[in-house]
Amino acid sequence: MSDDTDQATAPAELVPKAALDSADQLIPLLLPVIRALAAAVGPHCELVLHDLTRPPDQTIVAIENGHVTGREVGGPSTNLGLEMLRSGTTGSDEYGYRTRTRDGRELRSSSVYFRDRRGRLIGSLCVNLDLTPYQMAQRAVEQLMPPAETITAERDETFASDINTVLTNLLDTAIARTGKSVAMMDRADKIEVLRFLDERGAFFVKRAMDRIARRLGLSRVTAYAYLDQARSTAAE
Repeated sequence: MSDDTDQATAPAELVPKAALDSADQLIPLLLPVIRALAAAVGPHCELVLHDLTRPPDQTIVAIENGHVTGREVGGPSTNLGLEMLRSGTTGSDEYGYRTRTRDGRELRSSSVYFRDRRGRLIGSLCVNLDLTPYQMAQRAVEQLMPPAETITAERDETFASDINTVLTNLLDTAIARTGKSVAMMDRADKIEVLRFLDERGAFFVKRAMDRIARRLGLSRVTAYAYLDQARSTAAE
């Protein structure tokens, strides 16, 4: 994340998990952890280490079993990662939520976020377990699965090989929520689209506004004006 993205000091429940000053200190500590977990759990468990101080289109600095989602080192953040960047100190770790790959396979995912001494986000460790082999085994494996009550709500997370796909999916979702085509949208609809995208961190993506404005049929000046209005309304 760039230095001009201001984050206040984190509240007590979101204190750093380690007394670190930068992602450069965090990454060497977690690299052997993800390798050990991947070796223990097997090839159906993807482990991803993100450096959240990098641009959002290249946050992946280490990945084990990347074939699960088709990603590799140098790949982008997900939409949930962008949302965490947007939320700053109000976001928290998430455990056992459901996600799906682009080809429809169900995953069980958890994301743990790390902050420096000041409470600024510097990295995340994400675990994505492909349930396909367990579902194929069905009854034989049911005894090994966690109790159903430990599974939290399903989240819509986009796993992509480039950040533009993440942004496109966010924009498609925002437009679909209005129930209208872009041609039928009025000013209020477009403001709502911008509010939705802003809350989910879309504007951390470089030149995001250019793409969003074109998709909505707006000039950049008008799009920024609508975004300002969306933010002022949200602050009321």
